[in-house]
Amino acid sequence: MELLLGCGNSRARLVSWEGHEGDWKELTTLDIDPDTDCDIVHDLNVLPWPLPDGQFDEVHAYDVLEHLGTQGDWKTFFAHFDEIYRILKPEGFLVLCTPAWDGRWAWGDPGHTRTIQIESLTYLDRQAYDQVGRTAMTDYRKHFKCDFKTISGDTNGERHGFVLQKR
Repeated sequence: MELLLGCGNSRARLVSWEGHEGDWKELTTLDIDPDTDCDIVHDLNVLPWPLPDGQFDEVHAYDVLEHLGTQGDWKTFFAHFDEIYRILKPEGFLVLCTPAWDGRWAWGDPGHTRTIQIESLTYLDRQAYDQVGRTAMTDYRKHFKCDFKTISGDTNGERHGFVLQKR
């Protein structure tokens, strides 16, 4: 099962990776706007989301996470990733796209409230966090539960694409 967060009017699969190409198998859509004809209408800023634990093999979030919370609000940042972690099955995948921090649409879209870049993901991967060392970063570990392994990260200058796997 796959979940497409903030689907809008599109049902396109924008990111594929080895072994995970092709069409959706069993897609559920979620959006704040009921006019998108989504399966679930919900504001992603309202936690918890109306979804059961461990339901999805994949959660896709294309150009949506930069609309949640605000830059510097680390509690909301971790709360959203914890929520995704909660609804993913063990070893499930989080697939996301966000505008590059220095791309024209990072702050050009008036609805964008934060940026997420490859370095942001270090905080979500406990092994990577250990390698960087806590002296370089604030230790947020006691404030979140998620632990994702970064499978891939790519940028085309305007947009970042990431694939993370739940540990």
